Amino acid sequence: MFTLRRSAERGHADHGWLNSYHSFSFADYHDPAHMGFGNLRVINEDRIAPGTGFGTHGHRDMEIISYVLEGELAHRDSIGNGAFIRPGEVQRMSAGRGILHSEYNHAPATTTHFLQIWILPDERGLEPSYEQKMFPAEDKRGRLRLAASPDAREGSVKLNADASMYVGLFDGAERAELALDRRRLTYVHLARGELHVNGHTLHAGDAAKLVEEDRLVLEQGRDAEVLVFDLAP
Repeated sequence: MFTLRRSAERGHADHGWLNSYHSFSFADYHDPAHMGFGNLRVINEDRIAPGTGFGTHGHRDMEIISYVLEGELAHRDSIGNGAFIRPGEVQRMSAGRGILHSEYNHAPATTTHFLQIWILPDERGLEPSYEQKMFPAEDKRGRLRLAASPDAREGSVKLNADASMYVGLFDGAERAELALDRRRLTYVHLARGELHVNGHTLHAGDAAKLVEEDRLVLEQGRDAEVLVFDLAP
């Protein structure tokens, strides 16, 4: 079964300094039909205004991925990490039994555009941890590059969850296929551009849920950047 959800159907919050679209119920946006998908709980598309950001706040028992599309995001946390996350990099923070962190856009004139992704962990109360890796554009061009997985295979960041995340860039005649396990769930989020997904046209912000499907086909992209999640049911 293939279910398409358009960008405009997402929840939306504009706080002035933060403009955010919610793929699933989050904060003041609540939709019982969109509470998550498998163990994928949150995809927020955030734009942080220059010189602003999220002050220090806490999380626990969640695998949190940050994926920057434009600008850069400054990260600092209570376990000693301080870094800048830039386009092409994937940051994974395991909140475990509890972690404090902040995320900030220090640029004086550039908006930071990024995806904040939450995945439910397999175990609660884990030791908090952090990992960040670069995945160059050439590794994602015309293919799906594994960027996060439970076993850190192929150089991906390690998730403490039964989930994997692929990233890809597609334009023109570039095409990729991925064999799917019908017992699992697949979620496709188009971060930007236009892309045909199993014959359906997706535009930036659109998403697709695949249930009991055998194959994922990505083709006819136009400056497309896509994230694909393989999820526990």
